[in-house]
Amino acid sequence: MAGDNAVVIKRIKKGGHGGHHGGAWKVAYADFVTAMMAFFLLMWLINTTTPEQKRGIADYFAPQSIAQTVSGSGGVLGGKVMGEDNAHAGGAQSVMQKQSPPAPSSATKALAAGATQGGANSNSTSNSDSHSAQDGEFANAAEAIHQAVQDNPDIANLSHQVITENTPQGLRIQLVDQDGRPMFKQGSTEPMPYARKLLAAIGGIISTLPNRVSIGGHTSGNDSGDGSSWEMSAARANQARAMLQAGGLSSDRIYEIAGKAGSEPLLPEDPNASANRRLSVLLMREAPPAPAHTGL
Repeated sequence: MAGDNAVVIKRIKKGGHGGHHGGAWKVAYADFVTAMMAFFLLMWLINTTTPEQKRGIADYFAPQSIAQTVSGSGGVLGGKVMGEDNAHAGGAQSVMQKQSPPAPSSATKALAAGATQGGANSNSTSNSDSHSAQDGEFANAAEAIHQAVQDNPDIANLSHQVITENTPQGLRIQLVDQDGRPMFKQGSTEPMPYARKLLAAIGGIISTLPNRVSIGGHTSGNDSGDGSSWEMSAARANQARAMLQAGGLSSDRIYEIAGKAGSEPLLPEDPNASANRRLSVLLMREAPPAPAHTGL
């Protein structure tokens, strides 16, 4: 019969859920691996950075310092922010101010002409112009120092231990100790070989400016408490003078050599920090020479 020869076709629908979602776990796993890599990188950075570098990172991300800080050059500590009292200022000051020397003003010309009535105003303008001119010279010197350190393979790894700061007193150059890399042998006045090269390079640069130089030696709170830290810090400052002169600084440019012991810590909240052991070289801000007044 015709009904017995009928062909029955059976169609089976295959579910597609497995093929659509089969690779989703790979994306989640990649996100997990990326997050773990970032976490371990953060842990490594925390263990390898110094306290002052951590402070620099914190200051960089602090909301109140975003609009105030005008310079972050040199990395986390290359752009270290310092206050006038040699302590951190929370990012409120730039490391160095870059300004170009201004052109002579008409008031300065009037002073040169010997105008009596405008003498006081001319002196004020001259002082302001001289201050700005020195700021420009200090900024160029600071930039040259950092560049010289980075370009010298023997001392390039010390670049983050060199802090330059334009202050009302002048350009302050600080060479700070780091754990495992001090400027002097522990408890000694014998400088490390790389410290000699570093100070010689700095001496060659500041020798091009006419300003006098003040040198200070600093120790940390964990140094000798019997008074010998004063002698040690003074002796280290005197060693720095000799190394600067080896770089080309003239002896008649030396204004003073001072041992400060631990009286002016770089990190007051941590008196025993290695960064408190340092050398401070101040390129002093000089007042302009007094004009010669002539009678009319």
